[in-house]
Amino acid sequence: MVEIKVTPRDDVTFQVTVTDKSTTMHEVKVQAAYAQKLTGGKITTSQLVKKSFEFLLEREPNTSILRSFDLSVITRYFPEYERIIGK
Repeated sequence: MVEIKVTPRDDVTFQVTVTDKSTTMHEVKVQAAYAQKLTGGKITTSQLVKKSFEFLLEREPNTSILRSFDLSVITRYFPEYERIIGK
């Protein structure tokens, strides 16, 4: 069972710890306007980050996820990200 822990650092920066076969730590930045675009304000930015990691983990192991990135770069690797995460 994979565990995803999201800890806000400030308004735009989140630390994400993913515990699986190995544990990884990630720093993710999320601009408020991008979070609003994806969620319409229906969920918190922390919840968006967690759902985004669930999306990524369905496609790659935690050891392949970038250690530091802006949430908006996911769509470069997975063009379907915004469509799927917005649901």
